This record gives sequence, structure tokens and C-alpha cells, in this order.
Amino acid sequence: MQWIIELAGRAIYRFRLERINRIVPSTSLMQIKIPDSTPEIITKYSSGDEQALLTKIRYNRLIDIFLGITAYSLQNHLRTAVSGVGQIEIDELYVGVNRNGAHFIIPVQAKGGSDQISIVQTKQDIAYCTAKFPELICRTISAQFMNNDVIAMFELTLDESEVKVVQEKHYRLVLADQISETDLKNYRIYE
Repeated sequence: MQWIIELAGRAIYRFRLERINRIVPSTSLMQIKIPDSTPEIITKYSSGDEQALLTKIRYNRLIDIFLGITAYSLQNHLRTAVSGVGQIEIDELYVGVNRNGAHFIIPVQAKGGSDQISIVQTKQDIAYCTAKFPELICRTISAQFMNNDVIAMFELTLDESEVKVVQEKHYRLVLADQISETDLKNYRIYE
């Protein structure tokens, strides 16, 4: 068990004892090579923090690739309030549509460096999307830089008030000529 601090209203916090639940990238997952579409000038000046991660996700359409839908960035650093929770910030918010016309709301949490994915932030993101966009399907994403510029992406959900991993993928952004025929054959078997 672990103690967590969560918002309980405007400038009100509470401690809650909860089962230990750390979302960390698996070391045994295959890395999927994606042609890097990040403009070189952006790569040259980006820092490797949460903002750089959000930028790489956006330029390389990793939300689309990961979820299998078409997604559009709606807003960055959304500061808002949720009834019963208080003020929150969502790193980036996307809207999306699938091939059947269903609409999605996709809050994205990004972690760079040694920061860990926050269970509390995930719950706040879901609470906001449920309250603000009840007609949309909420698909919560967390992303984290790993070693060697690999991006770990998680789709998270609430299952009986506990945050659970729906899926996890690891993407390595590379030059197009670094994707071999063997890589492409290996990726084909997962379709």
C-alpha cells in the first residue's frame, strides 16, 4: 500500500491509502521503428523534457498510430477545474475519429527524464473528460521517454477505481533507411 495525495476541491487535498500501482515501461517489449518526421531544426533545439516528448508525439502522429484512429491536437496545457477535484492541468488534449465515425477525447500525459507516470493525474484527466465530454469516448494516454530516445506509450483506464494498462507500445523514431525489410516483415505479422 502507498499514500497518495489527491485534490479534493479548490485548494483542498487529501491523503488516501491505495494499493501500490506504478506504471513503468516494460523492458521486454519490442521496439517499433517509425520514420522520424520531426523537423531537424526542432530536434536541434529541443531539450528532452515533457515538451519535447509532446512535440515528437505530435509531429510523428504517434497518437494516431498507437490508437489506430485519426487524432487532432485540441489544446496544450489545459488548465481547468473539475467539480469535486479542483484545478487540474492536462498536458495535451486531442480529439479523434475512427473509421466508423465514433468520436474520441484523448488526454495525454507526458513524462520526460526520471519523472514517473502519475496515477493521480490519470484519474484527474479521466474525471475531466467524463464531465466535459460525456458524449465522447475517453482514451487516456501516457507517454514517457526511455533510453535511446525510445518513446513508451500506454493507454490507461479505470477499472474499479484503479488505473490499469490497456495497452503498451514502444516506438523508436529513426531515419527511413534504418527500417529494414526484416523489420517490415516482423511488423506485418501483428496486423
